Amino acid sequence: MSQLLLAAEEGGTDNFLVPNGTFFAELLIFLIIFWVIWKYVVPPVRKAMTERQEMVRRQIEEAKEARERLEAADAKFREVLGEARTEAAKIRDEARAEAGRIKTDLREQAEREVAQIRQRGEEQLATQREQVVRELRGEIGRLSVALAGRIVGESMEDEARRRGTVDRFIDELDAMSAQDSDATKDAAKDAAKDPAGKA
Repeated sequence: MSQLLLAAEEGGTDNFLVPNGTFFAELLIFLIIFWVIWKYVVPPVRKAMTERQEMVRRQIEEAKEARERLEAADAKFREVLGEARTEAAKIRDEARAEAGRIKTDLREQAEREVAQIRQRGEEQLATQREQVVRELRGEIGRLSVALAGRIVGESMEDEARRRGTVDRFIDELDAMSAQDSDATKDAAKDAAKDPAGKA
């Protein structure tokens, strides 16, 4: 109760809604602190936030540019890859065509060489045949002259007469050998046509 009496003596009841001296002191301190914060704290914070926002904006732009460069590089890579594949296919086709040409050239060269070898062989055989025929004509001519001289009893020393006789005799031998070779070929053909019938 004594406290109520003291309160009544000092001026009645305290109403907290009515401002008193401490309120104004607190308000003044608050404004001073607010001004100090606004003057010395907010600008560096605002500057740091602005720099941070600018850095984030630059990073977003750089990321966008990097993505565009990556897409461009990817498109260029696909284009170069397509060109490389086309070039590789072209080179492969050219190589195949070149291999075909080389193969054809080698085959033609081999056929020419075979033809040349065959021709040389035939020429050698013809030369040897002519040489053998000459030797045989001379030998047969001597033998036939000796034989005819014995049989006919006349001398065949005359060169023209002897040569005519030898040539006629050799022509008859050639005709006989041609007939024999034709008969041999016909028999070989018949045997080739009917190999089972003979067996």
